[in-house]
Amino acid sequence: MSLAGRVALVTGSGRNIGRAIILRLAADGADVVVNARTNAAEADAVAAEARALGVRAIAVLADVADRRAVDAMVEAAIAELGRIDILVNNAAIRPSKPFVDLTDDDWERVRGVVLDGAFYCTRAVVPGMIERGSGNIQLIVGGGAFSGGKERAHISAAKMGLVGLGRSLARELGPHNIRVNLVSPGIIDTTRDSAWYPKGLGEEGDRKGTVGDVAAACAFLASDDAAYITGQTLHVNGGQGGA
Repeated sequence: MSLAGRVALVTGSGRNIGRAIILRLAADGADVVVNARTNAAEADAVAAEARALGVRAIAVLADVADRRAVDAMVEAAIAELGRIDILVNNAAIRPSKPFVDLTDDDWERVRGVVLDGAFYCTRAVVPGMIERGSGNIQLIVGGGAFSGGKERAHISAAKMGLVGLGRSLARELGPHNIRVNLVSPGIIDTTRDSAWYPKGLGEEGDRKGTVGDVAAACAFLASDDAAYITGQTLHVNGGQGGA
C-alpha cells in the first residue's frame, strides 16, 4: 500500500492514535504533517520519528477549534511540503460530565475541537484536492458516537456530527475523485487510564485493540487498495458492537 509521493496531515498526532497514524503513513512512504495544540516537544518528537523512516516531516502547532490557526497550519504545510493529499481529522477532547451539569461552554468546547475542527481543516484542504482531482479525507469518530455513553452526551453528539459530515462530503466530493471515510475505534490501549472508559467497556472479556490497529485501517483507506470505498464507516472494535 505505497503512499510514496503523497502528503498527509493528521490532527492531534502528538501521541496515541494520532502518532501511530503518522508513523504508519510515513512507513508507507507519505510525507507527513504532525499537529498538536500546544505540546511542541511531543509534535517535534513524532516528526523526528517520521523523518527516521525516510520521509519529509514537519510539526505545526495549531488549535483546530481556531479557524485562523487551522488556515495558518495548512498554509505552512503547503509552503513546506507542496500539497496535502491525505487529511485525517483525529483531534478530539473527551471531558465527561453529567448532562444536567453541562454548560454552554462545555458543549461548545467539545463541538469546537471535534466537529468545528474537522470542518475547518477539511475546508482548508479541499480546494487544493479539487484542483488536483484527487484526495483522501478521514474522520475518526469513536464507538461512542453509535453506542452513546454515560456523561458523554456532548461528545457523542459531536462525533455523530462527523458521521453526517463525512457521508455528505463523500457524495459531494466524489466527482472530484476525493474519497471521504470514517474510522470508528473501539477500546484502544493508549496512555489513557482504563477507568476513563464507560462502565461496561474494557472489562474482562473485552480485548483492547492497539493504536496500530487503527493506524492500519487509516493507511488502508488512504491507499489505492481502497479506491472504490467512500462514504463508509470502518469499525475497528474487535467485535465489541455499537455500530
